[in-house]
Amino acid sequence: MDNNIISLITNPPFAGSVFILKIGFIGISLIMTGLIVLFLSKTNWLKFRLTQNLIEFVTYKPFGAKKIAKQWMKIKQRLDAGLESEFKLAVIEADAMLDDILKKMGYNGESLGDKLKQVSADILPSLAEVQGAHEIRNNIVHDPDYRLNLDGAQKTISFYEKAFTDLDVL
Repeated sequence: MDNNIISLITNPPFAGSVFILKIGFIGISLIMTGLIVLFLSKTNWLKFRLTQNLIEFVTYKPFGAKKIAKQWMKIKQRLDAGLESEFKLAVIEADAMLDDILKKMGYNGESLGDKLKQVSADILPSLAEVQGAHEIRNNIVHDPDYRLNLDGAQKTISFYEKAFTDLDVL
């Protein structure tokens, strides 16, 4: 009886069928692997992931920091225009930029004020200053008679710049 069981395990009567199944599964695996490689080569996902990691490694800055720096320079150039409307627009754009960055960092909320309530002072040491700058932005947006001079705009923009530096995006 024991010899029959050992014989059945070592030399099964359906060995030919198992071999055919093995060949079939190897073929399916090769086809699936080929399809995965084909799909990855047709999309930009793999290039994006490799490029993103390489840029972060070489520049020691997060991916997209160059775009943020360029956007920040446009905001700062608005202060050179000498127009109150440009000062206000610079503050509004800086506020929107911080809102976008915090959103990308995973903070949820409908407004920047909601997101700032979730941020701790450990992550953003200039949190109180940024909240004050956000209040100035709210005054600009909600009060059409709100006046903003160059010194006030520069001070407000400097609070946002400090926040971006603290978050390592500038």
